[in-house]
Amino acid sequence: MELLIKNVRIVDESKDFHGDLYIQDGLIQDYGVGLDRDCQVLEGNNFTLMPAFIDLHAHFRDPGYTYKEDLETGSMAALKGGFTFVNLMGNTNPICSSMEVVDYVLKKAEELGLIGVHQCVSITKDFDGQTLDHLDAIDKRVKIITDDGMGIKSNLVMYKAMVKAKEKDLIIMTHAEDEDLTPIDYRMSENIITFRDIYLSRLVGNRLHLTHVSTREAIKEIRRAKLEGHKLITCDVTPHHLSLWDNYYRVNPPIRDKEDVDEIIKGIVDGTVDAIATDHAPHTEEDTEKGSPGLVGLETAFSVSYTNLVKHKKINLSKLSSLLSGKSGEILSLNKGKIEKGFDADLVLVDLDKRIVVDSTKFYSKGKNTPFAGWELYGEIVSTIKGGRLMYSRNFGIRVKDGR
Repeated sequence: MELLIKNVRIVDESKDFHGDLYIQDGLIQDYGVGLDRDCQVLEGNNFTLMPAFIDLHAHFRDPGYTYKEDLETGSMAALKGGFTFVNLMGNTNPICSSMEVVDYVLKKAEELGLIGVHQCVSITKDFDGQTLDHLDAIDKRVKIITDDGMGIKSNLVMYKAMVKAKEKDLIIMTHAEDEDLTPIDYRMSENIITFRDIYLSRLVGNRLHLTHVSTREAIKEIRRAKLEGHKLITCDVTPHHLSLWDNYYRVNPPIRDKEDVDEIIKGIVDGTVDAIATDHAPHTEEDTEKGSPGLVGLETAFSVSYTNLVKHKKINLSKLSSLLSGKSGEILSLNKGKIEKGFDADLVLVDLDKRIVVDSTKFYSKGKNTPFAGWELYGEIVSTIKGGRLMYSRNFGIRVKDGR
């Protein structure tokens, strides 16, 4: 299969120019100015072509909670938002503490044929905070272990988990929270576990990824660690933590203060922050009303991030591409996230000038829980391409496996 995309602004973490891009057999074969090939042509209409986005942190609720989301609806939401790969958390039912659950998720995702997925395995078995024996059965399909949503309180357990992760070349992704301290001070709760995990990972020498970092103290500690030469630490922040403050929408970790948002953006600008990840967490309206924390983020991530960072002149579009695509691809060791010859032709065409009003009733996700409803933002996804194949168009919706 061949496809030539003509007349677009081509942007990734290291380039920004107007030209064309040629795809063959699912890979980027060439890009430049004035390309001409005897094949199908997609007219870019001066829109912007970027690497498709890669989400380091999402919940698809499958298996077990598919009334909130499932692999199909989550994948459709991802495509509408410009994402072609997601890293899925393990707080399913059963909890993903075994390769049987991994097999189920990967097989179902392959059968759907919509997006690529990685399924995390829990650090401790069934999130019990203690047991690590199940990690011995993990095979090479698993790159990340995490008890996302559950902090590991025991210093000894986390130390042993990091030793095991180093032995098996796994990334430990941490949700920084000491649940005993949370009722007293959630800021202290996040900071203490952040400081501990950075210290332990430097001691052990394992790869550590701190997810949905939300406090200014945590950002400063990550910056300090990196400046002191800790090369195995990475982190992400969410679109909502970089754009909301003094807001009582219930998420975990919570929305912080303006000073925290300022430090997060400073961390984005100076390279302390490696990636933007959605923490896509769909809930039913009833569950949200009962206090279940979380929001859906895949369909708004680009426009929220673009509006608050690029339109407000905090960073340029190439930096945003690095945050949403390039660095995430590197962390997950994917052949995606950059516009380079030989990379997967996972691409997104965006209309940067289009003003949109967020309407959660039109989300593809089953979840409609968002604090951005009614917000006017810039940047709309025109098309999402995976492996050279048009998977989503704003005019025609999702293209499923049989071509509909």
